[in-house]
Amino acid sequence: MPLIQDPEQRRALAERIRYCHEMGIYDFYRREPLSPEGAMSIAVDEATLSESQKLREEMAAKKSAVAANVTSENTLQVLTNHPEQAATDAVTALNLIREDLGDCTRCKLHKQGRKQIVFGVGNPRADLMFVGEGPGADEDTQGEPFVGRAGQLLNNMIKAMGIHREDVYIANVVKCRPPGNRTPERDECETCSPFLMRQIAVVKPKVVVALGAVSAKNLLAINAPMSELRGRFYDFVPAGARSSDPSWQGTKLAVTYHPAFLLRDPRQKGEAWKDLQMVMKYLGLKAPKSAT
Repeated sequence: MPLIQDPEQRRALAERIRYCHEMGIYDFYRREPLSPEGAMSIAVDEATLSESQKLREEMAAKKSAVAANVTSENTLQVLTNHPEQAATDAVTALNLIREDLGDCTRCKLHKQGRKQIVFGVGNPRADLMFVGEGPGADEDTQGEPFVGRAGQLLNNMIKAMGIHREDVYIANVVKCRPPGNRTPERDECETCSPFLMRQIAVVKPKVVVALGAVSAKNLLAINAPMSELRGRFYDFVPAGARSSDPSWQGTKLAVTYHPAFLLRDPRQKGEAWKDLQMVMKYLGLKAPKSAT
């Protein structure tokens, strides 16, 4: 099957695949051309359908065709019509997204003990962006992502790359703390992730690093273990969001372990460092001698 080169078609296809994954459909199959005998068999079977059933199927097919046409032509424009599109700088654009998020009550997390929304922090024009799964207790208290023990480890990881926390942008898939620091549920991620996609489209990083399986699976819409997700770059365009810069066609995305996981299993820090070295090589970063 030839690769799709048109960016709009790629975005539409990515959105369609993401939708299928959200519906629980992960496997896709290519149907082989029918043999003459198979086509004849289908024709005979169709002849046995009642006229009323045929009529219902024809009406359903027409509705599907109309819906598909509307989706292919208009869905991207509707999804990308956000206020930050008119902003002239990234700081204003991010503030507009934050205002749009408001005192969010879109999912059940708002009534499960959160203190405040944890939006994002860092350089609005960062080349490197880190995305976690959701705020913890310290983050919920301070209103900033990755400020607890996991945040301290992330700071050390960033420093080992030869840059500082202020040089990157940091956000989460969900903006409210799940009770007891549990894993964000599917509906919570689906409700909140569009705001993350808009943040990515504004920052326009060269590389996004997904921290942990929850972040990776929500960004990539791929249900796979970490062992399969790590060790490579993915071409990534934020679903349902469009950058104000038409020349920006997306970013590279890498996957590594969440710092909280590394605190529980320090043996995997070496593997995480390999992932970060891959990112450093792509960005042209050199680690300080102390890190090596």
